[in-house]
Amino acid sequence: MANKFDWKKELKSWGLILSVFAFLYFTGLMTPIMGGIQSVLLSTGLIKPKIALVNKENLDFDYRGTFTTPEGSIIDLEAFRGKTVFINLWATWCPPCRAEMPHISEMYKKVKDSENLEFLMIALDKDFEKSKKLVNDKGWSFPIVHASHGLNNSLQSQSIPTTIVINPEGKIVFYQEGMSNFDTEEFRGFLRGL
Repeated sequence: MANKFDWKKELKSWGLILSVFAFLYFTGLMTPIMGGIQSVLLSTGLIKPKIALVNKENLDFDYRGTFTTPEGSIIDLEAFRGKTVFINLWATWCPPCRAEMPHISEMYKKVKDSENLEFLMIALDKDFEKSKKLVNDKGWSFPIVHASHGLNNSLQSQSIPTTIVINPEGKIVFYQEGMSNFDTEEFRGFLRGL
């Protein structure tokens, strides 16, 4: 004899699942939890940056633009001309951004003393205080700036996180939309070799 489907039990199960997701969403816990899960996934080494360009290869980088530092100073992109620049567009509300940040921080610690290599972690949050608080609370060591003055054409992206590497000649040599574990020997060597 076939089992009778129990609608009440099924509705209770779905109600419980939906209430857990609603709780996580409305308490603001969804983003850090999803970011943490994705960071663990990145730690496995399964998702690595592919050091090849799809459609941005050898495009000239646009050095027009300014950003605000955590101290309130204004920095000009033009100051980075002639250097290798690792740029990451991110926001606190983006779980994949939060997932890759610990790996970028570890990479930064290993390459920060490399000659002519600069990092620009560009926060896209409306409120820069949220960005600063997250970086400080997590103890991440990389420098951050705020896109309070907008983004030029070279920094426009369809999604975040987006990572761009510019070589000293001003060419885009790496462009990726989506998260990766950049703290690999291959990627560190790529940066140092530019």
